[in-house]
Amino acid sequence: MKALVYHGPGQKSLDDHATPAIIDAGDALVKILHTTICGTDLHILKGDVATCAPGRILGHEGVGVIEAVGPGVTAFHPGDHVLISCITSCGRCDYCRRGMYSHCATGGWLLGNAIDGTQAEYVRIPHADTSLYPVPAGADEEALVMLSDILPTGFECGVLNGKVAPGGSVVIVGAGPIGLACLLTAQFYSPARIILIDLDDNRLEVARRFGATDVINSAMGDSIVAVMALTEGRGADTVVEAVGVPATFELCQDLVAPGGVIANIGVHGVKADIHLERLWSQNIAITTRLVDTVSTPMLLKTVTAKKVDPKQLITHRFSLTDALAAYDTFARAGETHALKVLITP
Repeated sequence: MKALVYHGPGQKSLDDHATPAIIDAGDALVKILHTTICGTDLHILKGDVATCAPGRILGHEGVGVIEAVGPGVTAFHPGDHVLISCITSCGRCDYCRRGMYSHCATGGWLLGNAIDGTQAEYVRIPHADTSLYPVPAGADEEALVMLSDILPTGFECGVLNGKVAPGGSVVIVGAGPIGLACLLTAQFYSPARIILIDLDDNRLEVARRFGATDVINSAMGDSIVAVMALTEGRGADTVVEAVGVPATFELCQDLVAPGGVIANIGVHGVKADIHLERLWSQNIAITTRLVDTVSTPMLLKTVTAKKVDPKQLITHRFSLTDALAAYDTFARAGETHALKVLITP
């Protein structure tokens, strides 16, 4: 089969690769129908994710059809169309019983990290019964790819951890796909104001279309002054970091209101400072999280009912044979206006 393979920082190629096989009783072999590229894949290519070794097939998102299952799989059968969760969960260990699937003793973020991922024609899914979801009849499978990772990530790590509430104020730093997914799902809770901050006017215009009440281009002036003007000098109740660099994390500390929450989503490859000399008395909370995908069943129902439309995040489409061009387009989002690129083997 063809697969997009990581060969070390800055190195990737589309290779001929052996098709995966069933190894454990709970495995499923899934033929990929659609996959995509995540900002985390770019972090891997920068060398920010030490757990991903050279030779790994990248990708942790996708929709596919079951090709074969191990003898221990009971919920799925060959021919079933499935949504692949970015998080693998056994459903039985202590962390899974606490809803922390991302820390599953034999799972977690495996795909495209510790084991081969979804940017290929086929992928092996461990713990298939608890790591796959049946695709509802008539569902838009392209839209469902956004439920593998970015929609639950934006919702769980940003909206839930950030304690977004009716009438509250929200600032999202970073209007990339994750920041926009956070924007879409924050509206479930009817905050009074949702402010997006970014350097890219195109992404800020998309944020307006998606429901942002205000947008700020941080290259055009002091974004701290702008947020304070919009929040009566208080700052925001929820500040979401959706970039993953020290400068944006430190900016969040300047934007949060007393009693507020800074919810980190970004993948950080280097240290970032926490200014406790200013924040020790401010009654704030700082949260971190790797998505657990506990919200996927709810989001699947919400998307199927057309209450939220994640398909609008898809801006470009490629075949798997053009995966390198897809990466180039995604990495140059400022020039190409890419949000999510869909790859279809």
